[in-house]
Amino acid sequence: MSVLQFDNITKTFPGVKALNGVSFEARPGQVMGLLGENGAGKSTLLKILGGQYRPDGGRLLLDGRERHFGSAGDAIRAGVTIIHQELQYVAELTVAENVLLGRLPTRFSTRFGLVDHQAARKLVAEQLANIGVDLDPAARLSELSIAQRQMVEICKAVMQDARVIAFDEPTSSLSHRETEILFRLVRRLRAEGRTLIYISHRLEELYELCDACTIFRDGRKIVTHEVMAEVPRERLIADMVGRELQDIYDYRARQQGPVRLEARGLHSARLPEPLSFAMRGGEMLGFFGLVGAGRSELMRLLYGADARRGGEVLLDGQPVSSAGPSAAIAAGIVLCPEDRKEQGILAHSSVAENINISCRRHGLAGGVFLRHRQEARRADDFIRKLRIKTPSREQETRLLSGGNQQKVILARWLAEPGLKVLILDEPTRGIDVGAKNEIYRIIHDVAATGCCVIVISSELPEVLGIADRLIVMRDGRISGELAREQASETAALALALPDGNPGAAALH
Repeated sequence: MSVLQFDNITKTFPGVKALNGVSFEARPGQVMGLLGENGAGKSTLLKILGGQYRPDGGRLLLDGRERHFGSAGDAIRAGVTIIHQELQYVAELTVAENVLLGRLPTRFSTRFGLVDHQAARKLVAEQLANIGVDLDPAARLSELSIAQRQMVEICKAVMQDARVIAFDEPTSSLSHRETEILFRLVRRLRAEGRTLIYISHRLEELYELCDACTIFRDGRKIVTHEVMAEVPRERLIADMVGRELQDIYDYRARQQGPVRLEARGLHSARLPEPLSFAMRGGEMLGFFGLVGAGRSELMRLLYGADARRGGEVLLDGQPVSSAGPSAAIAAGIVLCPEDRKEQGILAHSSVAENINISCRRHGLAGGVFLRHRQEARRADDFIRKLRIKTPSREQETRLLSGGNQQKVILARWLAEPGLKVLILDEPTRGIDVGAKNEIYRIIHDVAATGCCVIVISSELPEVLGIADRLIVMRDGRISGELAREQASETAALALALPDGNPGAAALH
């Protein structure tokens, strides 16, 4: 018998039908994965389940009984907890106070509301130890990392003793170790008979954890696969986006020119062994390795963000100064960083401001009014060419989806008149499959102009799908190189792992 049932749920916002007749159910002791592109309706459904939205039509049933939640508190009292991607916490309160908010133990008499902080810390410390998280219950949330705050939210859900727990992209900010802790916890909750909903763009996670999955597209339920392990990855992607896997990567062979970029003997404090590689104009070069392999550190050396201890970079046969990113950008080398929100965008500035900020150094003749007109035209051109979904060029960039933020960063660098080397560090992290396809289309177009494109990715299928050649790193060294026709998951993992055993990379 199902614990949770959605029956013909609909939800409409002005101009958008977010959910259109969605029906499926989840059973006790089951992890149900929800898959779909951004905007497919997954998060809207969770907000209905969690009491933030009311459906316009249809029914939500718990244990066969129709329920109507007017608030998150109603849902929690009914045994439903949602762990949202945008975390819900009070930064100036402690870990214990956040976990037990609204349920803090009191001393002497509840009438006077005297909180027993010692008892609260003891309760939370026991629960944190139980789920394997090393945090001080007395620490303020403002002092913790995003990953640590995520674990506090998970602890809160467990202590609320919810029968239905929904996770919305729970590993987006977690380290490898914290992800393992989360996975163990999810399995334990499933073994206890709880009903779990799990949303993630990472298909490997879904295969690792989910018993079944329901796929959304454009606000509709496309299909429910009752046994997820039996569904090929290619089928899931085709269900989500209506296209086959090979069409997502959109690989195009292209004419490559002579050697354009050379890195000779580069090393730094974090990469003590000299590293060298070269690439041709028009080539798309993939870099793969497990966490800590040194890929990002090598690119930071190339870009001038870290100080070189030795070696040189040549571009079209001419040395590139190691004076810093400004020198690299002037030479035509640009970097789209891994952490787009902290290092890539000006979050509170407009889309137009983010696109134009780099090329302002070239100057524009004609005075301030002409400059504003030219910048507006440039922003509008790139919004159109890159299909950036934004109400206008004046929209704050932080309000865009992750995929559209990444397109804004790409637009900034594509506006550079002398672009020769485009470095992309985890360009599609946290981006849905459909948006990935658009990012791949853009970078294939860039490579076709003769630009060198370097793609770093922890998603092995991604680099295998788009790169002409693959360089694998391990422990700060280049462990091998694979031409496209030689590259496979087995071959790449054998080079990436210390013992050369691909079976050891079940989670990375």
